[in-house]
Amino acid sequence: MDRKQKVIERITQSEKPLSASALAKELGVSRQIIVGDVALLRASGHKIIATPRGYVIDLPSLGISKTIAVKHDDKDMEKELNLIIDMGGYIENVIVEHPVYGEIKGNMKLKSRYDILKFMEKVNNYDATSLSSLTGGVHLHTIYADSTEILDRIEEALKENGFLLE
Repeated sequence: MDRKQKVIERITQSEKPLSASALAKELGVSRQIIVGDVALLRASGHKIIATPRGYVIDLPSLGISKTIAVKHDDKDMEKELNLIIDMGGYIENVIVEHPVYGEIKGNMKLKSRYDILKFMEKVNNYDATSLSSLTGGVHLHTIYADSTEILDRIEEALKENGFLLE
């Protein structure tokens, strides 16, 4: 089995995101080699998604989704994310509208406070600015939940906390 086949097999079989560094260590190559392999696999049609915690296979989503417009500054990012998760949501992505590039989407795939904790650690460790900082805090999230009632409760909680853009 060649290395690219091992990469796709490991990502597919993993129950959690796999980082390029972890795959590189496991396969005895550099991180950049794995990044290149993943790029080639994606180009050949494999549905590999890069998330802040590593690579995952894009499987059909379960539940009902809604795209919600919100606005806040970076200091409220963790509060907003936790609010969505605590109400029963799964945060698929963040989307901003850029004047030059059009729609920019960042895959998040956050389903627990632990995922958010790891995401925020990465943001802080890399001193990264949020995509929403490009648009004065305005952004969209695609959120999945088990029912429209849960999505409605999430939207109401975002409104109560001053995050919902109306």
